[in-house]
Amino acid sequence: MLRILGKQYRHCDGVARRDFLKVGAFGFAGLTLADLLRAEAAAGIASSRKSVINVHLDGGPPQMDMIDLKPQAPVEIRGEFLPISTAIPGLQISELLPKLATIANDFVFIRSLVGSDGKHHAFQCQSGFGEKDLQSIGGRPVMGSVVAKLKGKPSDTIPPFIDLMQGRPLVRNSARPGFLGPSYQPFRPDISHLFDRELEPGMKNELARLGADHRVSLSLNAELSVDRLNDRRSLLAGLDKIRRDVDASGMMAAMDTFGKQAASILTSGNLADAMDLEKEDPRILERYTLAGSDTPLEHYTSESPKAVLKFLLARRLIEAGARCVSISISDFDTHSKNFPRMRQLSPIIDHGLHALVTDLKERGMLDDVTIVAWGEFGRTPRVNRDDGGRDHWPRVGPALLAGGGMQTGQVLGATDREAGDVIERPIHYKDVFATLYRNLGIDALQTTLVDTQGRPQYLLDSGEPIRELV
Repeated sequence: MLRILGKQYRHCDGVARRDFLKVGAFGFAGLTLADLLRAEAAAGIASSRKSVINVHLDGGPPQMDMIDLKPQAPVEIRGEFLPISTAIPGLQISELLPKLATIANDFVFIRSLVGSDGKHHAFQCQSGFGEKDLQSIGGRPVMGSVVAKLKGKPSDTIPPFIDLMQGRPLVRNSARPGFLGPSYQPFRPDISHLFDRELEPGMKNELARLGADHRVSLSLNAELSVDRLNDRRSLLAGLDKIRRDVDASGMMAAMDTFGKQAASILTSGNLADAMDLEKEDPRILERYTLAGSDTPLEHYTSESPKAVLKFLLARRLIEAGARCVSISISDFDTHSKNFPRMRQLSPIIDHGLHALVTDLKERGMLDDVTIVAWGEFGRTPRVNRDDGGRDHWPRVGPALLAGGGMQTGQVLGATDREAGDVIERPIHYKDVFATLYRNLGIDALQTTLVDTQGRPQYLLDSGEPIRELV
């Protein structure tokens, strides 16, 4: 986990730096962060700074309570929320999303997302594939790991793939590198001190059984100064000199390169600065602030209004140089109390996406940053009689897209009168990923990666960029 501690000081160039850094139990020579960067020197390097922010609506959002309302359906299906008009003529969305309604022209509203494997984690929202695909050789890599492989470069001072997901996606290690191996794991800063996310008892036990390896890339604390870090690098270089002299493969020199990059990320201050919200302009911080942070949670696994700041963290990390940032908003697994929980969760999405899109637009970044917000499936049209909840519904789910130079201001797909089945323009998870890859300058149907058995694997084995958007 990443923690920034200690005082600040300024170098002679006037640049603020943290006084102390801590490298975790891995030790500097074997830093997991260095492993994450390993082999990127062989990747295709482009100058483009195209990037993706992936917002996982953890638990599965109810389509008919957000962007696909059915006001003419029976009450046990249409629920409690009224539709409101938007900036797109003829489009109505939930009354709980008034800010999104005003900037609907900046979004694509997908009402016909299909292909869910029905599993309760974020892997399909991170890769497009079911979790068992190529399982015998480690599984498919998620998009962030692919981007780290193809777009990362040794001079990066911030990891290309940063996973800020909490809750279920963390427990189930949704952002995993698959057959690319641990070198392309995401960097996972610890944000638990910023955002509480209580886990269900079963998930707590599951996380404990998995241990820390899938969670931790690097730790920093006040026990190793920058000078001592440099001294340690020099010492290791001296100890390894003989091995370098006899290493005809050049691997030792490569290790030097990746070690230096890991140290560069640690000492540049870019990552630490991006994670430090106190460095943000107070006016922008106010934009991402949602009132009601003291309001009691409707469910103990739900986010508080403070979670809107996750969108700000994502923007700061992208602006600092990350290529792919994933966040999660919990908990849409509304088997009970669906309507009061949606009254708490929807304003977080509404405020967060509005702030993010308008902020990126003002900075001139929106065409370079693609935003996707979605979950692992939708929810049942009919409300539970006993608990007032909606259950899992893999047949169809909602998704929102913005930015990336796409043709926005559109509604794609349609469902039947109960929002239970697609009747027009089904769009698969893989179609969305083909679009995301295209926005990054990658042809997912023509680009291959070599798996652990030496065979080329296409990034996607089906799907195509959504034609209405490109």
